[in-house]
Amino acid sequence: MANKKNQEPTHDEVVVEAVNKTEEFFQKNQKIITWACVAIVVIIGGYFANKYLIAQPRAEKASAEMFAAIQEFNASNWEVALNGDDNNAGFLEIIDNYGSTPQASLAAHYAGISYLKLGDAENALTYLKKYDTAKGATAEIINAQNYGLQADILVDKGELAAAAKLYKKAIEASDNSMTAPIYLKKLGLVEEELGNKEAAKKAYTTIAEKYNTSLEARDIDLYIGRLR
Repeated sequence: MANKKNQEPTHDEVVVEAVNKTEEFFQKNQKIITWACVAIVVIIGGYFANKYLIAQPRAEKASAEMFAAIQEFNASNWEVALNGDDNNAGFLEIIDNYGSTPQASLAAHYAGISYLKLGDAENALTYLKKYDTAKGATAEIINAQNYGLQADILVDKGELAAAAKLYKKAIEASDNSMTAPIYLKKLGLVEEELGNKEAAKKAYTTIAEKYNTSLEARDIDLYIGRLR
């Protein structure tokens, strides 16, 4: 009898494991990334407050409300993070009150994640799409996460071609060893499902060659091998 440990995983098993899995990187680093982004928003808000003094009270209030909503988000209080409570506004109110500001954009991203945590994929996708990409190393990771989460939702909906495009955007948004291999592997799996073997092989080979120290690289030869 063949040793099961040496058997290659079936394609369906891999899809379940790698495409629909919770992104461990963001789970482990959620608070660090989130607070770094809040700091960026506060700085941006301060810049505009100084440039346009009439906007200062509004910018300061937006940053304070975002800070409170993020605290609820990090405590996994998704409903309160979204809708607020008697003391503080939630992401949805911040979006309504502060329009196209950096605070409202970041609130849209985290509203999308909160809806996803609550099992509401349609609203999650709606709000993730409202996020405007930002500049800076930490913001780039959020940009990548946003594209990646949208793609994950589209995979679940069976819209694989659209998902592949968003995984490519996620890779381009933050080309680093922490996030890029995650999305390259997901892209490869989607391309396989679409019958694009060369594109899938290219994604897997990039992991093997460019991100060979990543977790995704550990078994990537199996994925490359089955496409030969």
